[in-house]
Amino acid sequence: MGMTRRKFLKLSGVSTAFALSGLFDIRPVHAQAESLRLRIRYARQVTTICPYCAVGCGQIVSVSNGKVINIEGDSDHPINEGSLCSKGGALYQLVNNERRLSKVRYRAPGSNQWREVSWDWALRKIAKNIKKTRDATFQTKDDKGRIVNRTEAIGWLGSAAIDNEECYLAVKLARSLGIVFLEHQARLCHSSTVAALAESFGRGAMTNHWIDIRNSDCIFIIGSNAAENHPISFKWVTKAMEKGAKLICADPRFTRTASKADIYASFRSGTDVALIGGIINYCLQNGLYNKEYVAEYTNAAFLIDPKFGFKDGLFSGYDSQKRKYDKSTWQYQKDENGIPKEDKTLEGPNCVFQLLKRHFARYDVDTVCQITGAPQDVFLKVAETYCATGKAGKAGTIMYAMGATQHTNAAQMIRSYAVLQLLLGNIGVAGGGVNALRGESNVQGATDHCVLFHILPGYLKVPRDVDENLEAYLKHWTPVSDDPKSINYWKFTPRFMVSQLKAFYGDKATKENDFCYQHLSKLSANYSHISMFEAMYADKVKGLICLGQNPAVSGPNVRMERKALEKLDWLVAIDLWETETSAFWKGPGVDASKVKTEVFLLPAASSLEKEGSITNSGRWSQWRYAAVSPPGQAKPDLWILDRMFRSVRHLYAYSGG
Repeated sequence: MGMTRRKFLKLSGVSTAFALSGLFDIRPVHAQAESLRLRIRYARQVTTICPYCAVGCGQIVSVSNGKVINIEGDSDHPINEGSLCSKGGALYQLVNNERRLSKVRYRAPGSNQWREVSWDWALRKIAKNIKKTRDATFQTKDDKGRIVNRTEAIGWLGSAAIDNEECYLAVKLARSLGIVFLEHQARLCHSSTVAALAESFGRGAMTNHWIDIRNSDCIFIIGSNAAENHPISFKWVTKAMEKGAKLICADPRFTRTASKADIYASFRSGTDVALIGGIINYCLQNGLYNKEYVAEYTNAAFLIDPKFGFKDGLFSGYDSQKRKYDKSTWQYQKDENGIPKEDKTLEGPNCVFQLLKRHFARYDVDTVCQITGAPQDVFLKVAETYCATGKAGKAGTIMYAMGATQHTNAAQMIRSYAVLQLLLGNIGVAGGGVNALRGESNVQGATDHCVLFHILPGYLKVPRDVDENLEAYLKHWTPVSDDPKSINYWKFTPRFMVSQLKAFYGDKATKENDFCYQHLSKLSANYSHISMFEAMYADKVKGLICLGQNPAVSGPNVRMERKALEKLDWLVAIDLWETETSAFWKGPGVDASKVKTEVFLLPAASSLEKEGSITNSGRWSQWRYAAVSPPGQAKPDLWILDRMFRSVRHLYAYSGG
């Protein structure tokens, strides 16, 4: 019989299909699922929370014979409902990893290699170093004779990667040693969020929650690539869009988030204030604001001192010689009882609303588009679409992250988001809010527990050198309000502070001794992250305790920060891995023989190897259970901090100081 080309191709195709059927099972998905089901059938299952970004997804860890054999999303968890992003799905690789630290390492001055040492030896040596540096530099009183009880020669860095309980203990330990250089990752990522949102709403965190995004009628993502960096958060954006919500993405880059947007607005990096200012002006000029909300629930109706003004880019009271403002005109008009006067019609020329309207009138469409580079038609579509959420029964939310917070004027950017949302009535409603997308699993918790130089747990102010006793401190930091409508939450500062002192010092804190107030170190300068490394580079900071943070990579000036590490007498690094910070003496261009820094590298437990709580970006505190034991000699941070403190205390009890 004759063989045509068509018959040949058909015959060879069938033959190929039969041949490949042995290589590619037509039921691979079912086979893999069945294999997994059998593998974890008799495994012990433990719930945990993902240690990567701050969405706070739930996970189920399957353990067999003391080893993690599977990690999957927790279908009962309300945030992720069983789904995981690529990071959460790869958590298995973190706990089962041959590169994990399992023994204590020590690098001697001038050495080019690690040597393994015991925990007891390392803790004793660390305690001696801490005591030696602290005793040589401890300042009991300043040059004015005021008690300050501090050392400016020891730094503490970290961490947003440890549990809340560990954060609290870290703060307690650092404060007890008189350390004032106390910082963690939040200083570099969302400090501008705190400056902006705390002033606007009282707290520097997401005003709403991840799940609440589904209730929004319009989502405005600016300075964030949520689809890639917070993928599970984008799940709730998608759910809102499925119900008809519009997604606006404003970004200099065309990102994966932009690819999913109904409206993508490209604009020049750093021009966010002009962009949002233009939308605010569009809202005001077209009467799209929620007048009842603005008059009743914001300070828009309050009357301002008639002498207050704004001209040529400067507010009233500016002193060009001192480069500072005299804020005496930046005040509300008050009645005889000290209550701010109001104009609920919002028509008075000195009310906040009219001042705001005049201020943003400069942001006309032509000017905004010239500054931002955004096409006029796109800008107008963004303004029209988002301002539609000012109608009753509508809600819009703003989501942002590092693309906003890392600018020099980031606080002003984020403040502008707050102004826009208040005008539209999008605060305090489902589907609204200004939502900061935080990037580490417990960066919110570490901030709440105040691993920062300027605040104590509960967001209490750290005493300044002028706060010479508890009475002076309370007078300085307790606000007074005569307004009967004012909640004035911080009027309870005396109660909060005394409770905190009792928590720190126990039964030793009594009314007779000012509840041990004088034991707290007092501040007289800026002791934040950058200041810490500048002081280290200037050879003033002699020792650094660094846990769960890697400033040699993530600092704002890593070349300077690595050089600063070379000037330390000693460094304690607590981590899962050998980081660039712990091994800075191996860095390019570094002669290890000339680096006299003693380095202690202490192996820590991962999130799957210890118990504790963390707080996600939406301010949920969630508990993580231990699934397995840490590898080798690795220990939980809580254990390490406790033993470190006990070693220092034992040394002082034995030899004084």
